[in-house]
Amino acid sequence: MRSIELLAPAKTADIGIEAIKHGADAVYIGATSHGARAAAGNSVEDIARLVRFAHLYKAKVYVTVNTVILPGEMPKVEKLIQDLHDIDVDALIVQDMQLLSLRLPPIPLHASTQMDNRTVEKVKMLECLGYRQVVLARELSIAEIAEIHRECPHTKLEVFVHGALCVCLSGRCNASEALFGRSANRGECAQVCRMAFDLKADGKPILKDKHLLSLRDNNQIDNLEQLLLAGASSLKIEGRLKDVTYVKNVTAAYSKALDEVIARHPKEFCRSSSGHVHLKFQPDVRKSFNRGFVKDTNKPDANLDTPKAMGEPVTRNTLLHNGDGLCYLDHGKLQGFSISNADTFRPAPHVQYYRNQDIEWDKMLVKPSSERRIYTDIHLYEDHITMIDEDGLTAQVAFENNFELARTHQKENIQRQLSKLGETVFEARQVTIHFKKNYFIPSSMLTSWRRTLSDALATERMKFYPLERQVHEPISVEVPKPYELTHDASVPVMICRYCIRRQLGICLKEKKEEAGVGRRTVPNLKGEELTLSLANGASFRLAFDCKNCMMEVYLASPSISKQ
Repeated sequence: MRSIELLAPAKTADIGIEAIKHGADAVYIGATSHGARAAAGNSVEDIARLVRFAHLYKAKVYVTVNTVILPGEMPKVEKLIQDLHDIDVDALIVQDMQLLSLRLPPIPLHASTQMDNRTVEKVKMLECLGYRQVVLARELSIAEIAEIHRECPHTKLEVFVHGALCVCLSGRCNASEALFGRSANRGECAQVCRMAFDLKADGKPILKDKHLLSLRDNNQIDNLEQLLLAGASSLKIEGRLKDVTYVKNVTAAYSKALDEVIARHPKEFCRSSSGHVHLKFQPDVRKSFNRGFVKDTNKPDANLDTPKAMGEPVTRNTLLHNGDGLCYLDHGKLQGFSISNADTFRPAPHVQYYRNQDIEWDKMLVKPSSERRIYTDIHLYEDHITMIDEDGLTAQVAFENNFELARTHQKENIQRQLSKLGETVFEARQVTIHFKKNYFIPSSMLTSWRRTLSDALATERMKFYPLERQVHEPISVEVPKPYELTHDASVPVMICRYCIRRQLGICLKEKKEEAGVGRRTVPNLKGEELTLSLANGASFRLAFDCKNCMMEVYLASPSISKQ
């Protein structure tokens, strides 16, 4: 049976706690430095607080140390890793193979998607180097994931299932560094791909001021079963910069969908953590920030008009509220406003509106919106009481039986008092009384037993948490100099599976109706050189590897002052 984890993002420890409450089996979070989201750093103390909470549910905490490490930074990184090991972090997500040369503490390593993990050969190499889990490239098809799993059956495969898609192969984007000196591989991406470009063919304008590299978001919620059958064991939600309402909603939606898949395959898959989620709302991924969705990340498409979230289409059945945010496209430009009075709002004719903020939905998710409980069975005997949780761990309290006989039936009161576990992580699934006589037991004593059992069982869960450890022997791995140190003009600033030709319906391999995503009437360009340019003067040359369906982007004229 394969253990499956739903892996959720955590900008902060508090958001990580909410992710676990809403169904995450694991969370990933950035530390004080060297995470691929520099704006999402956390202290070791805060991460330790998240670890303590997560481990109660057998949920895991992974910390990102997934940037390129520059000369002179290794001692700082080495100390950070030791600190993270000391607070029982479950694994590190890393990019730079130079880390393998350090005397690392026995903490498992996961290979970040920033390492460009796309092939069987790459995953086999990482497996040989000791990486326990490999975060696959977002661009892989289900068939490619299945092939990697067949060839590397003992390596856990982590697959992105939801959130933002980079237009570039992960770890192969140098555009932000080339233009602004802000390296995506150092956690400082300036999101060049979300900017507006002009497209030119042999210098002649074709399209103007369009977001030609801004991909729609990933959404695999309907493909979870296929991904599990292909070999995925970790399902990852993108979003370490997202707020708590996003994480609550998307995590809950995927947890619910994953439970449904596992229910159809009870002998093949199980959840990797413990506990049962009780939601106070109906999750809906369409309600959270998204740029529109793609289901085939192998052939993604872009929203040429805007890189922003448009939200859900407004129909005549949409119930609007005062304060809702609406937007619409006006000659290819996104316009937005908020509704001051929903009762008097009248849509303009022939305009499709979208709601990008549902004020009532946001208010609901700011409040406590889920509880996660670990099921327990309580057994009360003549001289002791036990509490057994769903993982088989036990706590016990012994006592002297000097109880008086009761005049009235006591069973229901005893069961009710012992079931009051609401202030703990536990929920009483069953309370069984093994008395031969009808004893009277004061409610204060029942309360004392209940609290003692809950505290003891929580301690037991932490004591027997199955913390994985992995011994590392320092090895030397040859690593080429990063682009950040060379700025080699012959290196593409982007390598993409996304193709502008396909996006515009002028793919040289596919017929337009097969390409399917073209929304503009453009010339059927064949031999012309295509270039992209930004309003600030930077231009890029496009090269197409049609055999392998890849697009390369080269910096033609930087003329940008680095910030």
